[in-house]
Amino acid sequence: MCPHKIKTISERHSFNYFKKNDFIYFPEEPAKSIYMIAAGRVRIGHYTEDGKEVVKAILTTGEIFGELALAGEEKREDFAQAMDDNTTVCPISIEEMQALMAENKELSFKVYKLIGLRIRKLERKIESLVFKDARTRIIDFLKDAAAWKGKKVGFETMIPTKLTHKDIANLTGTSRQTVTTILNELKEKNLINFDRKKILIRDLEKLQ
Repeated sequence: MCPHKIKTISERHSFNYFKKNDFIYFPEEPAKSIYMIAAGRVRIGHYTEDGKEVVKAILTTGEIFGELALAGEEKREDFAQAMDDNTTVCPISIEEMQALMAENKELSFKVYKLIGLRIRKLERKIESLVFKDARTRIIDFLKDAAAWKGKKVGFETMIPTKLTHKDIANLTGTSRQTVTTILNELKEKNLINFDRKKILIRDLEKLQ
């Protein structure tokens, strides 16, 4: 879906580059484009009325964001922020994307399926924050990450990730200390193993 690979628009298209902590867009900005991440990571979130930051998602290479503009969003409700130096994104205007989707029904189906999946994930996250304790939320996060990005190796599931304990805390509505404590507890029980580049789940059925 990268615009550089589409002949009709590749010549007039350019990459956008961001340094760590640069904002790609802010809440209330007009929603005129969607973006694909070519390199780096992007944090999606919003601010509560009292100014607290809430992180909705952390996305990486190959993922898209800003897609709610296709579903009628006129102004951004969230912010998008680069998490790494040399974060590179491919923007494509809503008009161009709608034209591509009109020509390619398979693309149209996949984009709207992605929007639906994102909405369902957000609904599950809200339900989790309201009804589940910190340990359950962190385990649910590991299971969701395994389903979304995990690679099966026998009974084990390997999740490639650069997420820090603070990142996981932001995504699960917990504290960094709580994440560290629970991950270490799961590691001591030989349910998981982890380092800075990956999380290994020994057996998904036993993770609870």
